[in-house]
This record gives sequence, structure tokens and C-alpha cells, in this order.
Amino acid sequence: MNELLQQPEYVHVLLVPVLTHALPFAALGLLAALIARRRAAAVLALALVFASAAAVWPAVHYGHLGYDRVEEMADQNGDDWLAIHRHRAEENQWIFYAAALAALAAIFLPLKWPGSTLPLALLALAVALGASAMASYIAYAGGKVRHREFRTGPPPAAELKQAQADKD
Repeated sequence: MNELLQQPEYVHVLLVPVLTHALPFAALGLLAALIARRRAAAVLALALVFASAAAVWPAVHYGHLGYDRVEEMADQNGDDWLAIHRHRAEENQWIFYAAALAALAAIFLPLKWPGSTLPLALLALAVALGASAMASYIAYAGGKVRHREFRTGPPPAAELKQAQADKD
């Protein structure tokens, strides 16, 4: 196990479910807490939104570290999907940071301004749901890198061209 954890591409793959699974479930927990009007439950859900959205930093970091190794293992189509996966992650990671920041704001600002509780929690929920959708969009391309059975066609040409230009 220690050997696997020293491979950045493996660590990246371990972190991805935090973004694709934990973040949307945290958002659903926040929705349930808001419906139930339970501040303690909302704070817990917001903390989970923060932690799962903030996982984008190590996911992107380890993705960069393992990129060359995965590129060597991929066939041409997989290499194209890898470029798109990287491009999507780099261009859209901001939404995860926005979700983490919104969650922190929704936890702490109501301590000073109690009237901001619901608006900030709704903002955090909206951004967390957007980040969850973005995680699926990014992971969609990542899943096609090594799994030919998931490929239903070639990567989008325009996006591939942009990704390759960004890579150079």
C-alpha cells in the first residue's frame, strides 16, 4: 500500500471520488439541513462541502505529478482524452475553490451577522452543486483515458485543439 501511495497518479485516482461523490452528497446533506431548518446539521454539511471541495487542490496537484506517467501508458485516443481531462481541470478548478470559500463564509459570517445564514447557505449550496456537476464533467474525460470501453467516440475536436494548445 505504501508503494501505491507514492505514485501520484494513484493518489489522484483516490482523491477523485471525494470530488465526484462526497461533494454532491455533502450538498444534499446541506439541502436536507436547510429544509429541516437545523443550524447544527447545516454547519456539519457546510464543513463537509468545504473539505470535499478543497480536495481539488491535492487532486490537481497529484494529477500534474502523474500526468507524464499516465500519458506514457495511454494509447493515442487515451492521450487525447488525458489532454482534455487536464484542460477541463485546470480551467474549472476555480468553482471548487468558490464552493469551499462559500461554505466557510456560510459557517462563520452568520456568527457576526445572523441574518446572513440562509442566503449564504443557499449560495454555498448552489456553488457546491455547480462544482459537483463540474466534477462529473472533468471526470467524464478522465475515465476515458485508460478505459476504452467507456469511449463512445473520439474526443471533441475543438476542445482537444484548445487542450493541446494549452499544454504547449
